[in-house]
Amino acid sequence: MRVLSRLFRRLFLAALADAHAAGRLAFFGEIEGLRRREAFAAHLAPLKRKKWFVYAKPPFSGPEAVLAYLARYTHRVAIANSRLVALDERGVTFRYKDYRRDGQARYRIMTLGVDEFIRRFLLHVLPKGFHRIRHYGLLASAGCKANIARAKELIGAPIPQVEPPAAHDTADPHATTDPHATTDHRPPCPCCGGRMIIVEVFARGAQPRGPPSSDAGIRM
Repeated sequence: MRVLSRLFRRLFLAALADAHAAGRLAFFGEIEGLRRREAFAAHLAPLKRKKWFVYAKPPFSGPEAVLAYLARYTHRVAIANSRLVALDERGVTFRYKDYRRDGQARYRIMTLGVDEFIRRFLLHVLPKGFHRIRHYGLLASAGCKANIARAKELIGAPIPQVEPPAAHDTADPHATTDPHATTDHRPPCPCCGGRMIIVEVFARGAQPRGPPSSDAGIRM
């Protein structure tokens, strides 16, 4: 680790000096004087004598461990519901890990005011234009349809034939002569062409779901 730390220190400072010489660094306010090459070199000089520490973890034990690690970050934002303990006049109480402690003492409980809790929560919300991991890759919604079609083409998978809608599907349901005939008027799915399933129907202005019960827990 000592050799790795020295190597990283040398390469990092050399890259900084090259970026400064190429004009890729900008300085404003109190550090505007570092635009001069001599001032910047004098600023970096003490760093060459400091001890640098490289934080390196052992490699993962295999693909399963990598997937298990990434799975904890792809579909969650900031805090899981299971870590929320209570919400009262004092604020929000939740569980957290204190990595400075060992064993069961690592698991602790903290209470924050509502404003502070929301502030910390919003620090984990991505800015506009950024996407979470699950929106990338082969099945990303932006190119999912084209990617799947291309993948099926490459592996030679048969393309399913979507039957055109029958004539009675678009006809007036009240115009049928058979009183026992049933017509499927569900709209087709824009992705696969299959009929969409109606989960719930509610009147205009009505709530689609009832309010959660008091013992349902805190939902974020």
